[in-house]
Amino acid sequence: MITDQLGREVHIMSPAKRIVSLVPSQTELLFDLGLDAEVIGITKFCIHPENWLQEKTIVGGTKNFHIDKIKALQPDLIIANKEENTKELIEELALDYPVYISDVNNIEDALQMIADVGSLIGKSSIAEELISDIKNSRNDLSSINQTKKTCYYFIWKNPWLTVGGDTFINTMIDESGFVSLSKNQTRYPEIDLDNIDKHPDFLLLSSEPYPFKQEDADFLQSKFPSSKILFVDGTYFSWYGSRMKYTFQYLANLQKSSASN
Repeated sequence: MITDQLGREVHIMSPAKRIVSLVPSQTELLFDLGLDAEVIGITKFCIHPENWLQEKTIVGGTKNFHIDKIKALQPDLIIANKEENTKELIEELALDYPVYISDVNNIEDALQMIADVGSLIGKSSIAEELISDIKNSRNDLSSINQTKKTCYYFIWKNPWLTVGGDTFINTMIDESGFVSLSKNQTRYPEIDLDNIDKHPDFLLLSSEPYPFKQEDADFLQSKFPSSKILFVDGTYFSWYGSRMKYTFQYLANLQKSSASN
């Protein structure tokens, strides 16, 4: 039995062997913990590893997954997330199947989730090795002298959304040596580009969930003429699974890039 990050007890009789993952970053985690045949269903946004999109049953998106497809797979474990998945659909699945729900808002939450998933699938030793690697990588980044620079981290356009201080993304922004000007707000606040009162040092344009293009950068530059613009790989800011093993090196390189701009 494992208590998930919503305080729910998740009961499985043995290490899970028929798993449906509804969370892209945790799908990648399952692969990196050594699973393959055990994962039988994923979402269309579970793009890592790439071959699983052809090999696994696609049950829909993260919000609008198909209950009937999941039930047909008869899973013995479903991996879900409080923010990424639809509450009502998850609650319906939980009536019939064990569902582990993560709620990751900081690095400590992420490491606990990795340990929990490792236990549920019988891969605790590999999970602990991964956690150790992530901690060591984070320590390497923290040893670098960081001069904090202000930013807005954009995740969407029309409306133009950035991130609040209670998000995992904001935690990674802090780790990367930036300070978000929207950190005193919650979740994903909208910025009114016609009434801007703060111009940060940098605008960080994420690759996901909205894939910003150069034309978006040009438009934002007209609104923030004194800000420098960087395109960033959103998976290193928002994927809280095994990708974190490489995140801190990416953030170190981002620091170097911002220093030269």
